[in-house]
Formats: sequence, C-alpha cells, structure tokens
Amino acid sequence: MAKQFDANIERRVFDTGQIEIRKAGESDGNITICGYAAVFDMLSEPLGGWREQIAAGAFNDCLGDDVRALFNHDASAVLGRTVSKTLRIAQDSRGLKYEVDLPDTQAARDLVTSIERGDVSQSSFAFRVAPNGDRWDENDDGVYIRTITKVARLYDVSPVTYPAYPDASVGLRSLDNWKASHAPTPDADTIKRQSDARKRELTLLEMG
Repeated sequence: MAKQFDANIERRVFDTGQIEIRKAGESDGNITICGYAAVFDMLSEPLGGWREQIAAGAFNDCLGDDVRALFNHDASAVLGRTVSKTLRIAQDSRGLKYEVDLPDTQAARDLVTSIERGDVSQSSFAFRVAPNGDRWDENDDGVYIRTITKVARLYDVSPVTYPAYPDASVGLRSLDNWKASHAPTPDADTIKRQSDARKRELTLLEMG
C-alpha cells in the first residue's frame, strides 16, 4: 500500500453513519457515493488515556486543498479528486461531507458492492493539524480530551474497511507537550528543600 511520509499526518475514523450510493441510471454506470469523513463534537474511542473530537469549523482553511478520495487511504486506489471535480467536499452543521463520482474501474465496482452489502460502511480522513490548532482539557474522570480546532491540510477522505485509529502518535506528542507546559513550577522553598536533600544524600555517600 502506498503511504504518505509526512510524520505529522494523522488519520481518524469516527462513527459517521452509512455511506450512501446514488446511481444516475442502471445503464450508464454513473455512480456517486456520499458520506461524512468527520462529525463535529463527537468523542473518539479511548486512545490510551485520552480521547479526541473535532470542533465545528475546523476545516475552514483547507476546503480548497487538492484532496483525493481513496479507498483505505491507499494512494493506488484513487476514487476521485477535488481539482478534477470528481470529488466534492463541504462543511455543514454536522461535519465534513464528501461526494465522489466513482471511476469506471473494477476496484470502484467492487467497492460499491461492498458498500451495498454493508461490508464497508465507515469513512475516514487524513489531515495535518495547524500550529496551535488543538487544545487539551482534563475531564472529571481524569481523561484528557483533545479538541482539534484548526486543520492545516486535508489530504484525503476514504471509505475504510476497519474503523480504527492506525496511528495516534502525533496526538500523543501533542498531549506530552501540553502536560509539560502545564506542569506546576516548584516554588523557591521546594527548590531549596530538594537541593538540601541532594546535598545530604551526597554527604552520606561520601561518608559511606
């Protein structure tokens, strides 16, 4: 499977609802699939101590990007593209919506069959968060919540086989940075006590 190598690319899958199939006519073969790649204000599944949500309007600055529609984020399985107008993306009150006019390929026909059977039913998107484009909070249960407020780049939208988070390492780095910036700064008395304790420990080691 072809992959993008930007270490800051993230991929997310939410419970966005069924993918819709529209057929212009049984004879001409024109088929469009429609779905939501992201839904606003919906918490993700737990990600090892933290969860995530997308704020409304997070895609404002990237709707004009050159975006592809892929199957399973596979660059060799192109379904459509915004610059060729075979892919259309937009935000509404629910989330990031997409429509793809499928090519007349065997892969696209197989995908339609899988959608009709219910074997493929969810969508995902690949993106890069803008600098300072997320914020963190801690809820009453001690779970950290990441809210993505601004997406800098939207790479693709994809019907996907597995509703999973393949890689949450970028979000984890962001959480670590947030924790470090919010760590309490020790006061002068604490620093002095820590210094005195180290001196006593060194003295005991030298005496021993």
